[in-house]
Amino acid sequence: MALPTRNEASGDELYQPLAEINVTPLVDVMLVLLIVFMVTAPLLAAGVKVDLPRASAAAPLDPKAPIVVTVGKDGKLSLGTEEISPDRLVEAVEARLGEDRTRVVRLRGDKDAAYGDVVAVMDRLATHGVTHIAIVTGPKNRDKAPEGAAEAAP
Repeated sequence: MALPTRNEASGDELYQPLAEINVTPLVDVMLVLLIVFMVTAPLLAAGVKVDLPRASAAAPLDPKAPIVVTVGKDGKLSLGTEEISPDRLVEAVEARLGEDRTRVVRLRGDKDAAYGDVVAVMDRLATHGVTHIAIVTGPKNRDKAPEGAAEAAP
C-alpha cells in the first residue's frame, strides 16, 4: 500500500500522516509477559524444597476434634453438643484432654451472655490446670449496621 506524498488535487507537497497505531507488537509483548508470569507464579508459591531429617522419637500429629465449651445467653454450659452442669465441666474437659495439657480449649460465649458467666468458666478451667484457652469470635460484618443503630440516630 503506497502512501500519497502529495496532495494531487491542490499540488501541495505535504505529508499525510498515518493516524493509525499498530497494536500487534503490544499484544505480542503482553502475551509473552502473561506466559512468563503464569510459569513463574506456581514456582514462587511452592516454597523451598528441603529434605527433612529423620528422628526415631518423632510422633505423627494427631488431628483431634477440638474441645469446645459454649456459654449460652441464659448461662447454660455445653461441652461440644451436649449440655453439662458447671460442676461436671472440669472433669469432662480433663477427660477429653487426657494427658495432652497443651491442647487448646475453645470457649464460645454468646454475645448476649453475661460477661461474668464467661469469665467464671475461664477461671474454673484455669484453676484446675487447663491454661490453653482460646475465645472464639465471629467475623466482623462491616456491611451490617449494629442493632438499634437506626433507633439511636437522631
